[in-house]
Amino acid sequence: MVKRLNPPSGSDAADLKNRALEQAAIALSNNRPNDAEQLTTEILKSDPRNIRALHILGCALLSQGRAQKALVPLEAAARGRHDAEVDTHLAMALRQTGRHEDALARLKRATRRQPTYALAFHELGCLLSEMDRDAEAVEAFYHGIAIAPMMPDLSVQLGYAHLRCRNAVAARTAFAQALDIVPNSPDALFGMAKSHQEVGENREAAGFFRRYLAIKPNDAGAWITYGHCLLEQGELDDGYACFRAAARGGSQRYARALGSLIASGHGRFWLKPSAAAQYMLGSAR
Repeated sequence: MVKRLNPPSGSDAADLKNRALEQAAIALSNNRPNDAEQLTTEILKSDPRNIRALHILGCALLSQGRAQKALVPLEAAARGRHDAEVDTHLAMALRQTGRHEDALARLKRATRRQPTYALAFHELGCLLSEMDRDAEAVEAFYHGIAIAPMMPDLSVQLGYAHLRCRNAVAARTAFAQALDIVPNSPDALFGMAKSHQEVGENREAAGFFRRYLAIKPNDAGAWITYGHCLLEQGELDDGYACFRAAARGGSQRYARALGSLIASGHGRFWLKPSAAAQYMLGSAR
């Protein structure tokens, strides 16, 4: 005879739900969005207005690149809880689905909320940059850094916004701040290289490109830019070696490296593209 089990009491059911929510949050933070989605979906079957479950589900869908589907739970969570974190994640979904103005309005709301949430300023700055409003993006990133000075990506993105505003000196300061926090940040190393290159400091730029390429050796664009720095300094053999490194790995990379080599204003002058191609083929493939 099968023993009949009593359904959980109200307090037991609440405990089970809270444990499931904690497991979902842990799964999301451990880069297991599928598990977080499954757990929160089960919770929402019996409690469709659970704000925390809606928020975690929306974030799990965002993590999987499913921004359109994430809008529904995140909009529901935002209606039930007015805080900067929910607003920011909803804005991220809006941005990823092309609704930039709606995302901007939501982020401006998020940055006014208390307590402050540094990621809101990061997302606001990135969105403004995407909308070609870099001067406003710079201001947003500075606000974020004031709140979270040890969040390196705020300084990295500030540096790139300064570069787009043609302020290489300010960009260098921002990238240096990021490197103080994470000494081998590839994005900061590349940005520092570009900020030196922008003002003709090719020797300094080459040093940062070398550090970047030690971490990201398959970045064909970086090899090409590094090669131009070396050609500018008259280091022709090492410069051409960079173009060959950029050319390895397929026909598209080869064509890009060859085109950049032909267009270079330093080093050899190629009377015919075929001559440059023959030079590259010597060790590119």
